[in-house]
Amino acid sequence: MFEPAPSPPFVIAAFYHFFDFPEFEARRAELLECMTVLEIKGSLLITREGINSTLSGTRANVDTFLAYLQADIIRAPLRWKESVAEFQPFGKARVRLKKETISLGEPVSMKRFGAYVDPQDWNDLISRDDVVIIDTRNDYEVNLGTFKGAIDPLIPNFKHLPQWTRDHAEALKGKTIATFCTGGIRCEKYTSWLIDQGFDDVHHLKGGILQYLEDVPETESLCQGECFVFDERIAVDHSLQPSKTAVLCLYCDHALTPEDQQSPFYVKGSACPHCHGRAEHAHDSPKHDAPKGGKVRHAFPGRTKF
Repeated sequence: MFEPAPSPPFVIAAFYHFFDFPEFEARRAELLECMTVLEIKGSLLITREGINSTLSGTRANVDTFLAYLQADIIRAPLRWKESVAEFQPFGKARVRLKKETISLGEPVSMKRFGAYVDPQDWNDLISRDDVVIIDTRNDYEVNLGTFKGAIDPLIPNFKHLPQWTRDHAEALKGKTIATFCTGGIRCEKYTSWLIDQGFDDVHHLKGGILQYLEDVPETESLCQGECFVFDERIAVDHSLQPSKTAVLCLYCDHALTPEDQQSPFYVKGSACPHCHGRAEHAHDSPKHDAPKGGKVRHAFPGRTKF
């Protein structure tokens, strides 16, 4: 007879912003208190060079928190990508101090960046024969989906991208390079590094895949598959709704497509095609120990990386 009122949908906001933030350590407690009071969950990474975050809460509380960030922290307009879920995809609020918003593993000048490409113009750019399209994400992300014609560097970590680029420098020389990632932060930093290395015709997708999915109709989309996200949703489809098919291997944390799950090497909780028969598994984790006492060691990349 009596049923609890349905919980309101949770708004998930993903954003980053490069700006000079010398007092970032002193503002950590204030930021965490604000998230706690507003019942905002997720991870906010703060550094001297800016912020990087994906967080979730009710519509009103997310709006309040983002307004506070723009008025009191960034002191400038902030762009963010939104999606909605019927459940809270994060377990708690965290404000983390880091040296960099996202580390490429090598010094980056951050003085010049590649040209932004609006989602509406992205299809025209990547359809050109003279353009090399580079997916800057990790291998386990690319496994769920990418853009048509994109190169997958097969890297377990963003820090491996510079060496991959050096290994393929001759093939990239003189080319127009188009880069993309989930929300824009990795490809933006990568373009700055590329310019530091002497590449000059460099572009990156403004707002990343998430903005593209929001702005470009599915009937016109060149994005194939789903987009991996770093939370309990695992991935989102073209409508930015939580994936109904993607799962994580509970042993190596690799994101799995429906095809992966049909593989004879997929044993739920034990192995998948990406870790079957291997002593070391995905995500650059050489210390990934085998389960002990029947318990699965589940690091879940979505709780540790952005």
